[in-house]
Formats: sequence, structure tokens, C-alpha cells
Amino acid sequence: MHRFYVPPRECGEGTITLRDREAHHALHVLRLRSGDGAVVLDGVGNEYHCEASNPARKTLDLAVRQKSSKPRPGCQVTLVQAVPKGKIFDSIVQKATELGVARLVPLLTERVVRQFDDEKSDSKAEHWRSIAIESIKQCGSLWLPRIEAPVSVTDFLKRHEEFDLSLIASFEADSRHPGEWFRAFRERTGKKNPESICVWVGPEGDFASTELSAVKSAGAFPITLGPLVLRSETAATYCLSVVNYEISRN
Repeated sequence: MHRFYVPPRECGEGTITLRDREAHHALHVLRLRSGDGAVVLDGVGNEYHCEASNPARKTLDLAVRQKSSKPRPGCQVTLVQAVPKGKIFDSIVQKATELGVARLVPLLTERVVRQFDDEKSDSKAEHWRSIAIESIKQCGSLWLPRIEAPVSVTDFLKRHEEFDLSLIASFEADSRHPGEWFRAFRERTGKKNPESICVWVGPEGDFASTELSAVKSAGAFPITLGPLVLRSETAATYCLSVVNYEISRN
């Protein structure tokens, strides 16, 4: 069944109206007609099973037949990801959404110099959010990740955010397999899983030494991704896959 995204403020118990891009896709690409089934996701844990009615040129009403809800995952994962050159970050947003991140923080690092003013940062964040929306429609996730505006390592650390477990991908000699840090967490706390995890992934070539030291000083544990040098988008997928494995096997 076809899935659509509608912001939660526009979702009601009776009728949901598709507008703009979603309406165009439903009416002129999928050619939905009265009586056809559709699913609406609001990105905050709700799924609406609907039936199309009153098709117009620019809008389509969906009569809600059933609503189901799903709570937030017990472990909230934040991916703090260096922004690479080109459009690679689009793919990172897509894969991170499919792998269930709760939040994605684009990171400006020393080794990949990209300049974003406030207006461009907001525009980029909105673009990446649209990719995340398409991803939840594809994979069926009921939770839309929060995509933030790009930020430097220093500025992010100034927020003094706290996580149950923070991991940073690194080539350093003290790096350990992610599973070891999960085991250490369980032994230290007696809990099955962290409730919040932060995963740091740098640019190809790794973080600068000063950045790596600052993040580790803030409490992040260095993790190895194996003997090969991975592309930034591959590293992100690797890290999130391992995290998903660890939190789902207990």
C-alpha cells in the first residue's frame, strides 16, 4: 500500500488531506482514485490506514479507517556525521533514517572545509529533511529523525549534551570494537542497553587530532571499523548497523 507523509498538525481522526507534492504524487503519478487504500505517516509514531475520497486537481482527501501508534524506540541514537563534499550526505541521511536514528547532526570538520551561512544551513537542513521523509515512506518507519543545521565540532561540544554511551570512529591505536564498549556499559551499569547513544563519524582520513582529542575528552569512546579505510557514508552505515545489532539482541 502506498505511503504518504503528512505533518502531525494536519492529521486528524476523520479525514487527512494530501496537498502539494504528496497530492501531486498521489493524483498524477500513482493515480489514486476514490476507494483506493493508502497509509499516512506523521513522523511522530502514528500510522493512519485510509481510503481515498474526493480527488481534486490539487488535493486528495483520505478518510481515516484505522489509526495505530508505536512508541519511540527505547534507545535514541544520534549520528554526528562529518559533511563530505558533493551530495554524499544525501545518501547518509537516507541510510541513517532507514537504520532508525532519532537525530542527525551534520558536522563541519577541519579536513572537509564547507562554508554554510545561516540561510544556507537552514536550506540544507530542509533539503535533508525532505530526504528523510522519503526514506520513512520507503521503509515504513513511524518516526522521522530530527535533522539539524550544520555545526562545528567545537560548537556541538559546547552544548554539553549527555549520552549514556558515546562512540567515535577512529584509526587511533586505542580504538576497540564497538561491541566491547557495549559490554563495558552493561557491566558498569547493569542495564541491558543505553537509552541514548551518540555516534561520531568523521570525514575520509579521520578527524583532525585536535578534534578527536576534544571529542574523547568529552566522554566518547574510540571504535575501530576494521582494517580497511571506509568512505564516510560506508562508515556511517557500518556504525549504525553495529549499534542496531547490539541494541536489538538483548
